[in-house]
Amino acid sequence: MKEILLFVLIGLTSTCLVYSKKTKEKPEWAKKDIRDYTDADMERLLDQWEEDEEPLEPDELPEHLKPLPSIDLTKVKQDDPESLLQVTKKGRTLMTFVQVAGNPGREVTETVTKLWQSSLWNNHIQAERYLVDDNRAIFLYKDGSQAWIAKDFLVEQPECESVTIESKVYQGKNHPKSGTVEKVEL
Repeated sequence: MKEILLFVLIGLTSTCLVYSKKTKEKPEWAKKDIRDYTDADMERLLDQWEEDEEPLEPDELPEHLKPLPSIDLTKVKQDDPESLLQVTKKGRTLMTFVQVAGNPGREVTETVTKLWQSSLWNNHIQAERYLVDDNRAIFLYKDGSQAWIAKDFLVEQPECESVTIESKVYQGKNHPKSGTVEKVEL
């Protein structure tokens, strides 16, 4: 009796193993060598990898996948298109170009823009700064609505020639067309 029970148990175990191997058999594309995978195979592999993952929270999503913030048009001034731009850029990354007056050289531009950046940070406006020329820098704002507040500060600086936001140029105090060009020295 024990032998029969043992024989049946072994038979059931082997049947279960064969059945589980058949149900978990890999598809044809997965049997290939990894070096022979096509782009479609890699996409299928990525989809399979992400199959059981939980979706990310909205604040963890990359910027292009984040839901757009709702815009309250009652708070927007109807006669001021800049206020509409400012509201639409809230929570979005925005770049502005800032030009230092005259031909200051890279070192002076570095010093001046670093000073502006720290002044903005002291005013709780987070701006990253990247020099792109001897007299020009990019200020990158994680919250694009802050760019217009920063613009108001920057155009008042004696070393600022211009600030460009969304292809619109704002003249600074030291812009050649303003008529008050001063030599800037640090």
